[in-house]
Amino acid sequence: MIPDITSKTETSAFWLKLSSLILFVFCWGLAAYIAATPMLPGPWEVATNMFSHIEDGDLLYHTGVTLLRVAVAFVISMAIGTAIGIFMGRSKTVDSFFDGWLVLGLNFPALVIIILCYIWFGLTEVAAVVAVAINKIPLVVITVREGARAVDQELLQVSQVYRLSWHKTLFKVYLPQLYPYLMAAARSGLAMIWKIVLVVELLGRSNGVGFQLHGYFQFFDIASILAYALAFIGVVMFFEMVVLKPVEKKLTRWRL
Repeated sequence: MIPDITSKTETSAFWLKLSSLILFVFCWGLAAYIAATPMLPGPWEVATNMFSHIEDGDLLYHTGVTLLRVAVAFVISMAIGTAIGIFMGRSKTVDSFFDGWLVLGLNFPALVIIILCYIWFGLTEVAAVVAVAINKIPLVVITVREGARAVDQELLQVSQVYRLSWHKTLFKVYLPQLYPYLMAAARSGLAMIWKIVLVVELLGRSNGVGFQLHGYFQFFDIASILAYALAFIGVVMFFEMVVLKPVEKKLTRWRL
């Protein structure tokens, strides 16, 4: 009976989300119709503009460039942030020593970090990726640190009693308790990283979605701005539904 209940719940959630999306598009179209101004193009106009950019090839190219930067910065920030977060969560001494650094990283303006990286490393891909990663690492650290603190020490003691190898202890006992925190860091990180990447591209790159948005801003091309934004949002949401959610279900199925 449990699989049937789960299936019905997922189906109901799907239709609710679809209904919400339809309502959003309807309200958007109604607002555009009432405003009757180029400053607020309707859904059909934006969709037509988007397909035009797809046919030209520029939207696919610039979206691909931005996605590559997002992917590289995401992997770097998750790897470094997870390692630091585990160390801080496991050791009170390390946590106390680096807590001030973490607070500084969390509150340091993202724009300042981007500008400094461009000054230090030049207008290069390395500067762009480093700037994005530095902005994201503190958020990963703080999330993983809380997960490391919440790890059940009694389970670790049981693994020692049964003399499990460090490999089995890590992957069978320790990491499964961290998975929910890692997935939370990944999902929030993905949403944050692509937004920072757009700012990085706007300030110092010659390609990418952020660069294109800057150009369309100069000409007040609202339809193209929305077309690029919605296209990229769609790609990120597709990745979350196809990759992150299935991975999250697989890693946390032991909790059911």
